[in-house]
Amino acid sequence: MRGRFAPSPTGRLHLGNARSALLGWLQARAAGGEFLLRVEDLDRARCRPEHVEALYRDLAWLGLHWDGPVLLQSARSEAYEAALAELRAAGRVYPCSCTRQEVARAASAPHGPLDEGPLYPGTCRPPSGSARPGAPTALRFQPRPGFTSFVDGLHGPSGHDVCDAVGDFVVRRNDGVASYQLAVVVDDAQQGITHVLRGDDLLTSTPRQLQLYEALGLQPPAFTHVPLLLGEDGRRMAKRDGASTLSGLREAGVQAERVVGWLAHWSGLTDGRPCRAAELVPGFSLDLLRRMPVVASPSEMQ
Repeated sequence: MRGRFAPSPTGRLHLGNARSALLGWLQARAAGGEFLLRVEDLDRARCRPEHVEALYRDLAWLGLHWDGPVLLQSARSEAYEAALAELRAAGRVYPCSCTRQEVARAASAPHGPLDEGPLYPGTCRPPSGSARPGAPTALRFQPRPGFTSFVDGLHGPSGHDVCDAVGDFVVRRNDGVASYQLAVVVDDAQQGITHVLRGDDLLTSTPRQLQLYEALGLQPPAFTHVPLLLGEDGRRMAKRDGASTLSGLREAGVQAERVVGWLAHWSGLTDGRPCRAAELVPGFSLDLLRRMPVVASPSEMQ
């Protein structure tokens, strides 16, 4: 088994991120496998080197040590361009000059998954459509019609028809940067990732990624999507919430064992007692994990 944690360094690591990292690390270690770290820093405007360094410190503080060198997506443009060239040769991508506002204004565009926005109406899709000459263009992938299914480690049978739910989706932005959907597929395949554990806010991304694996002739990993960790207000935790960041807790004098204990408790693994991450490895099983979102109550963080 080979798992990974792939955060984006747009802010300080919070408890929700740390929980996904802990569970992915436990899944790999319990199987005697490897756990890799990848930094998804394609968003040059928001990613910061200081956040990358803080990420390393936070994971080491929790005892979540990774195997091998860290992979930076910002150094992977050649790999993404090679994948795009393969998709072009297969006739699966085309240039699109539509802006987000234009797609949103399309009268026939119902709303798709939250991460993708409105269903793309096919304005630039050949042979009937084409991109505007001279306009900045993205590349869109044409998915295969029909239901794309997979068995999730927690949710069981899952999936949807990508054409109906999303339509043709972006694999390279109009600034020339590979999209998340393409980059994660190329990186997981080239790193030999066999198991992906991540938050269930990405559950609806999986059918798109499976379509890319298929189009590129790559072997997909097994997926497990865990419920999100919510703040007391019922909203998902964010990197701007200083009280829930690992660096904020560490600076406040909280011990790493207490944080690991909270994360394990919120996941359904323990009663919340302080512990080291390594102590959780022998008894870890996906069957123990909670299936519903969990509220991280401040009263439990005492």
